[in-house]
Amino acid sequence: MRYLKFLIGIVLILPFLNSCKKDFSVNADWKDITIVYGLISQNDSVHYLKITKAFLGPGDALTYAKISDSSNYRPGELTVYMDEYDETGHTFFRTIWFDTLTIHTKEPGDSIFYYPDQLVYKASAKLKESYTYKLFIHNKLTGKEITSQTTLVSNFSVSTPDKYTRIMFATGQNNTVEWTSAKGGRRYQLVIRFHYSESPVTVTNWTPKYLDWLVFSDDLSLTTAGGEDMFSTISGSAFYSVLAANIKPPVDPDNPTIKRSAGKVDYIFSVASDDLNTYMEITEPSSTIIQYRPPFTNIINGIGLFSSRYINSIDSLRLNDGMVDSIRSNPKTANLGF
Repeated sequence: MRYLKFLIGIVLILPFLNSCKKDFSVNADWKDITIVYGLISQNDSVHYLKITKAFLGPGDALTYAKISDSSNYRPGELTVYMDEYDETGHTFFRTIWFDTLTIHTKEPGDSIFYYPDQLVYKASAKLKESYTYKLFIHNKLTGKEITSQTTLVSNFSVSTPDKYTRIMFATGQNNTVEWTSAKGGRRYQLVIRFHYSESPVTVTNWTPKYLDWLVFSDDLSLTTAGGEDMFSTISGSAFYSVLAANIKPPVDPDNPTIKRSAGKVDYIFSVASDDLNTYMEITEPSSTIIQYRPPFTNIINGIGLFSSRYINSIDSLRLNDGMVDSIRSNPKTANLGF
């Protein structure tokens, strides 16, 4: 939810920029400002929205964010639903209703909002890849209606690696990934998930574990039309650096208490829509001296983002026969117990 922090900050700053009267009161003329964040996908059978409101009050605004009543709408105040249309956006098929749900797994630092319980809006439905989805949020107390709409990011093919590839990362060599861009997709991210197991040395009691390696997160297609051939290279040396940085060696290398076994790897591609890419680009930290950038929103009568993303993964790829030996002999990973 780090994007909401930026949006709320803009909402809170704007009243100060638009007035210089000495008798201005930050608590005067309260206005309901709805903040929406939600990503949908045909991958998912359950879809979540985070719907909150901007708030004003004395003291630090972040203090109010940690109080659920300050940022949540009251139970029953909002009616939330999503209408499904064909690819033209004109032929209506069905209405998908959202209900409130409290999740209990938020941890300090996950977002600026209260924890461990947070209120979200949940709907259960399988979505159609080529269809258009229109979001409606109706405030029954004020009569205000917030709307947005999105299409979905389509499925796409990955040619390298394929399901028969044996994975080998070698120091000083690069691997290549190749795929065809998705219709509706703009930004591509790859995470390589390395599976391994741990067991005490004295017994055989393997515990499965995995490590996620973010390889790239900002490869862009030229258009959102789909069908574009894309590729990226992966540093073989980087694999060993990632393992060394994230897997702790035995406390006593000369007398280890645990042993490890290398498993398979998954290539997990995530694709963001054009709107989501724009939102991410604007809210990412600026590397220039120009720090202010205008906020992006596709929410009508509110602020935030309602968009789509797609995940395509090549799972359970086996390691090359020499890969385990490389992990054991590489200077960066030789002490990890594999």
